[in-house]
Amino acid sequence: MPRRLLASALVLLGVGLAGCSGDEADRQPGDPVTAAEAEVLAGLLARGVEEGGGADVVATAPFGEEGLLTLTGEVDLAAGAGRARVVTTYGDGRPDDVRTLFFTREQVWFGDVPGLTEALAAAGLPDVPFVRRPLATGPDAVPLTDVLVQVVLNLGAEEPDDAAAFLGGTATWEGQRSIDSRLASVYASEAGWSVAVDDTSDLLLQFEAELPGQGTGVTVTLADHGPRTIALPEEGQTLDALAHPQVAAALGL
Repeated sequence: MPRRLLASALVLLGVGLAGCSGDEADRQPGDPVTAAEAEVLAGLLARGVEEGGGADVVATAPFGEEGLLTLTGEVDLAAGAGRARVVTTYGDGRPDDVRTLFFTREQVWFGDVPGLTEALAAAGLPDVPFVRRPLATGPDAVPLTDVLVQVVLNLGAEEPDDAAAFLGGTATWEGQRSIDSRLASVYASEAGWSVAVDDTSDLLLQFEAELPGQGTGVTVTLADHGPRTIALPEEGQTLDALAHPQVAAALGL
């Protein structure tokens, strides 16, 4: 079964996405997409996988009054894996929290965790650079890092969607803008998402969606599309958080 674009881009959040490029002559922001554009919309996520499945990625999500979580790295959408530098900026005078992150659809690995060496020593465990735990899913109390991981990984699909899902005013054209010096057409939906799509390649450049009930949104920017290889941390370099819950809890993981 294909991973439906409208249902899968934000499975956790219940938000979909779309995107394409087309003839902007005599168009006004808010005009419905055309049948030709709907075809491009339908293949958007699959097209990224077909073009090698990978991209550089920057994903951001604000939280609280002035906080901001930023993931900067690369993703292999075909294999469902990625790596990133994660920076949590609190905006209240506290120093930024900076960690290394590897992720798949099932697991996340954290590196550069403050206090990890000391916590392992106190527990009588070997010193390793990473802690691994399952990726949190579901509607309740999901860490924001896990939300961003799922959003990023859901921007790829093995098969196209049904073009009819984007007709009838469900998706609208909102004009053009430059994303990383590339001209992009912007599309939006009343469901709360918007996308910017490269006018030359019809590849997704940026995805935005609001987080229901939080009044904030996520933004994912993809660049330099092409093959990527993500080498995940080896087992011998990783602490299993499920096997050592007290250590994981002490580290806030």
